[in-house]
Amino acid sequence: MPPHANFTPMRIGAIQWLAACWLALLMLWPAARAAQAEPRHAIAMHGAAALPEGFSHFPYANPHAPRGGRLTLAAQGTFDGLNPYIVNGSMAAQGISPYIVQSLMARSYDEPFTLYGLIASSIDTPDDRSSVAFTIDPRARFSDGTPITSEDIAFSWKLLKDHGRPNLRGQYGKVARVETPDPHHIRFIFADRGDYELPLIIGLMPVLAKHATDPAKFEQTSFTAPLGSGPYVVTDVDPGASITYKRNPHFWAADLPSVRGHFNPDEIRIDYYRDSNALFEAFKAGLYDYRVETDARRWQTGYDFPAMREGAVRKEAIRTQTPKGMFGFVFNTRRPEFQDVRVREALGLLIDLRWINRNLYGGALTHSASYFADSELSALGRPASPAERALLAPFPGAVRPDVMDGSWQPPTGDGSGRDRTDARRALNLLAAAGYVLKGSTLRNARTGAPFAFEIIVDTREEERLALVYADGLKRAGIKVRVRQIDSVQYQKRRIDFDFDMLLNTWPVSASPGNEQRGRWSSAAADAPGSLNYAGVHSPAVDATIDAVLAARDEEGFVSAVRALDRLLMSGFYVVPLFYAPARWIAYRSRLAHPERLPRYEVIPDVWWIKQGGKD
Repeated sequence: MPPHANFTPMRIGAIQWLAACWLALLMLWPAARAAQAEPRHAIAMHGAAALPEGFSHFPYANPHAPRGGRLTLAAQGTFDGLNPYIVNGSMAAQGISPYIVQSLMARSYDEPFTLYGLIASSIDTPDDRSSVAFTIDPRARFSDGTPITSEDIAFSWKLLKDHGRPNLRGQYGKVARVETPDPHHIRFIFADRGDYELPLIIGLMPVLAKHATDPAKFEQTSFTAPLGSGPYVVTDVDPGASITYKRNPHFWAADLPSVRGHFNPDEIRIDYYRDSNALFEAFKAGLYDYRVETDARRWQTGYDFPAMREGAVRKEAIRTQTPKGMFGFVFNTRRPEFQDVRVREALGLLIDLRWINRNLYGGALTHSASYFADSELSALGRPASPAERALLAPFPGAVRPDVMDGSWQPPTGDGSGRDRTDARRALNLLAAAGYVLKGSTLRNARTGAPFAFEIIVDTREEERLALVYADGLKRAGIKVRVRQIDSVQYQKRRIDFDFDMLLNTWPVSASPGNEQRGRWSSAAADAPGSLNYAGVHSPAVDATIDAVLAARDEEGFVSAVRALDRLLMSGFYVVPLFYAPARWIAYRSRLAHPERLPRYEVIPDVWWIKQGGKD
């Protein structure tokens, strides 16, 4: 029988079918590998990480910086616990992260949003970012010497999802399930594929020790620090007044590329002061070493004191590429009087920013209206692109025509302090919203009730600014009470949205993402402790935030952020004020920093104390 005699037509067809399947698999193999990806040392929100595998240190860190000495920092206010991850820890002591608690990966402040290895030595995510897997560095240890395992990470995720602050619950609630195949590997599978940022959010998740954390007591305020894996341990706590961190000599990650050159002092103490004047006087007296100045007038005129003249104190204005966030008076739109956008727009016309900038701040600040000012992400003065218009098309009328075409500009006043033109515009808007001026009082035309509300503040600087604004509102017949309250009460009222108006700052990074949900989404509006102080309820805003998070490339991302900016500007949720054109830093001359600073942030973590430690 010939060798091929046993190959019937049926068998030949089966072989051809198998061959075709094998060929199809070969053709699909590259796509399958691309979709599955391979573990990498870093992950960028868009594009590739700037630093290659095997890099030695971040470009803005000095790996040869001397270690030692004591760094004293200061903060305004007080603190009521050491857990920053819970609502009751809204006044937690500063420094718990990153001094005590580390995350899976470390952020580079030289890139918009890129993470490099820390507790996790590598990251693996498919092209659609529907899941993320981490390989845990086998050297990783908590400060008590216990190895960090996948169980600790899974425990941290569930703990923060169930008991953390609202923003943490929202972010980690997007995880459908967690897989821990062995102690050194963990995988998070997401509930949907619409959040391109989520792998990075998980990468920044704080890691807490399962064996040292009681979930039943997690939401209770405590002056016992959580057990973490950071470079320091807490050695002393004076509740509400100071906290001291001391270097952990057994810190496991000291020589990692993402850590090298960081955390150089042997000891860091943070002292708390009740008000800004006491805080500044303490700096002048040499009671702490490093200060971020936020008062423009003080920056211009307040640093003429002996230590500065003698060279013991230095100051620098450091420019970064980070967008400037929003600072302004926030309308609580949960209040009936602020639910009409015409009212909110009108009240924004009754403040003379030119006069305030000149008289209170020496003209050192820049007027703002964009929520992403001084960056390519800002929509102010830019006509909407076709991509932006496509995103906003399902929500006709959500963006004002002049905001859409880029012609709208925020009112700034004429500098006289009594701008009549803007006042007339404001009264016309208020009349259209149902308010009439009767004598010297603005009243609801239907009920006759006077238009009156309260602005709460917790610092003298805020009080001074609010009083100037209240004077402008008074000229339109609006009665405003400015009330300064103590920090504890202020924080409580802010958490519970128990206010009419307050001042707030929303800083932004070069890669805004999930935090925007906590600030502006409908879900956050009803979640006590969220940052949606304005109470924004807008399907258009919700959909645009989704588009920001789903953007796969830089062009789509910029378009989505600008669309969000247009919606927020059109909603007049805030009376925008100013931003500083640079970071104003003052420090004792015994401190030093690398010549090359991060592009996107000023971080004292890479500074050091000069050998000898004297001014």
